[in-house]
Amino acid sequence: MIRVLLADDHPLYRQGLAGYLAVCAGIEVVAEVATGPDAVAGAVAARPDVCVLDLSMPGFSGLEATTRIRARLPDTSVLILSMFDNDETVFQAMRAGAQGYVVKTAEPDAVVTGIRTVAQGGAVFSASLTERLSEWFGTLEQSRPAFAHLTPREREVLRLLADGLATGAIARRLELQEKTVRNVVSAILTKLQVPDRAAAVARVREAGGL
Repeated sequence: MIRVLLADDHPLYRQGLAGYLAVCAGIEVVAEVATGPDAVAGAVAARPDVCVLDLSMPGFSGLEATTRIRARLPDTSVLILSMFDNDETVFQAMRAGAQGYVVKTAEPDAVVTGIRTVAQGGAVFSASLTERLSEWFGTLEQSRPAFAHLTPREREVLRLLADGLATGAIARRLELQEKTVRNVVSAILTKLQVPDRAAAVARVREAGGL
């Protein structure tokens, strides 16, 4: 069961999404809040698997809430919902620690897919956002060494993935929780713009290693 916290200051949207998720197999909404501070407090109290956060909320934004939640609960994934799909906002969400970004105009199934994907350690963005991110990272990589945009921890985990280690083995090697490793892998997939671990490892081999 994927335990979800919903944070959105528009009651009709929040309640409508909560009702939709209530009939989705394997998903349980454990908290509904309307402000940034309540999102952080609710996450700390409920410790959900996934926080679905509106970008614009009273108190402070979904981006600030993401930063605070990820600092307090590194094993909790974050999916941002927003009316905006501009590049800078998406990149800000990624920098804050979000594993996914879905525009509110998308079908409800896109949110469900996003929740399930980030809960499993994956990354999810809309098709248009994925295309633009791919172009942006492609341009970035032309002017920087391979994998320079990964953090030291992400490079370490990617190196172990390339060595053939599974999540549990990586967690034991680095003395981390398995879900923490999955979240790091999710960040790697997002930054490399690849769909899965096998593709990430293929990128390492194509680059001749880390």
